[in-house]
Amino acid sequence: MDVVPSFLVIPFFLLLGMIASGPVLFPHFWEHQYKKIAVFLGLLVLTYYLFVLHDHHMPVETLADYVSFAALLSSLYIAAGGIYINANARATPLINVGVLIAGACLANIVGTTGASLLLIRPFIRLNVNRIKPYQIVFFIFIVSNAGGLLTPLGDPPLFIGFLKGVPFFWTTQNLVLPWLIGISALSLIFFILDSRNKADQEYKPKKEVLEKIDKKVEFYFTGKRNLFWLSVIIGAIFLDPNVIPGLPAISFGEMKISFVREIIQLTAAFLCYRFSSKTALNGNHFSFGPILEVVFLFFGIFFTMMPALQLAAAVAALPEYSHLLSPNSLYWMSGTLSGFLDNAPTYANFLSLGMAKYNMSYSNVQDVQNFAYGLGGSPDTYQLLKAISLGSVFFGALSYIGNGPNFMVKAIAESAGVKMPSFFKYILSYSIPFLVPVLALIWFLIVY
Repeated sequence: MDVVPSFLVIPFFLLLGMIASGPVLFPHFWEHQYKKIAVFLGLLVLTYYLFVLHDHHMPVETLADYVSFAALLSSLYIAAGGIYINANARATPLINVGVLIAGACLANIVGTTGASLLLIRPFIRLNVNRIKPYQIVFFIFIVSNAGGLLTPLGDPPLFIGFLKGVPFFWTTQNLVLPWLIGISALSLIFFILDSRNKADQEYKPKKEVLEKIDKKVEFYFTGKRNLFWLSVIIGAIFLDPNVIPGLPAISFGEMKISFVREIIQLTAAFLCYRFSSKTALNGNHFSFGPILEVVFLFFGIFFTMMPALQLAAAVAALPEYSHLLSPNSLYWMSGTLSGFLDNAPTYANFLSLGMAKYNMSYSNVQDVQNFAYGLGGSPDTYQLLKAISLGSVFFGALSYIGNGPNFMVKAIAESAGVKMPSFFKYILSYSIPFLVPVLALIWFLIVY
């Protein structure tokens, strides 16, 4: 792989800076122009790759990943938008922690994206008279990221590992303890913060309403038919032509690009929306605004981050740095980059680098399986995979762009009237003081 010019990372950092500062410094301009800016910067980098570097493989692979990403996220958003869940209960710190832990468990079945989209609106409604930005941030920490550590269905990086050959139950067998530590620590911090949260008097229910709520807790569920479409969308994830022989695909070199999976997901989404309960859609105040924001911004992010990913991989692959490919360094390197470069491609790059250290091929399923169980290379290789997996999943919550559901949850919360922190405020006021200490704890107890 040829090293790309270092100046090519400028569009990525420019887009990152505008995502961070636009809503604060020039909100009116950003609100109306962010689509054009994201698409322009993405196409700028794409054009350079195609016509200057004459590199077609990286852009095609990135486009395939982006289409799969956009199709899955859009389909899940539409399906979840037609499912209305509400609880006739008083929002207490204990109940809120219960919702977050339930979401963390659910994330391992329907993915962090599915769990986030199913629960974020009910979570906001439950706390309508006391909703604060930190509650949404910890929802992102726990449900949208850390929760999905136990199965390949939970988070995109782990699913990529599964498709490449990591056994399905490897994550469950090896990552339960860090999952428990991470979820417990974050839930405890949230409980302490939430215990200090007082209801806003303006929205506080009357005494007789509170007495009625306390007397009987009730749950309302509308849109059960959408559960079928949701299962179709999630089930279609497994239709990967690189894994299933004979599945129709677009061939590009040695790569097979999926389209059957995306057609099924988008068709299910269309039928889901067409026949969704109007009561559920209206109850959720459903609109396409939040998903359009994610789709456009991540178009720019996916293509502008291509050179950043390649440069990071090139530096890490240098012989003088090979000794640094240890569990400790891989945890922090894969994690830090996952927080700003999207965790799925970061996981793939570092898994490839870790295997190359032992002359094992990322494209060979048997090599990946041996690497996962410490066979054929070094008995410590499974520790490298554990470090990469933990870093990619947990650090995905470090910023809004670390994992797909993060920005989606932010957009939904803002559409519901929650004033979410800016990009930098999210990192400085929440990630560094609350998330990073938990990440350090996991490193010390599990990886170190």
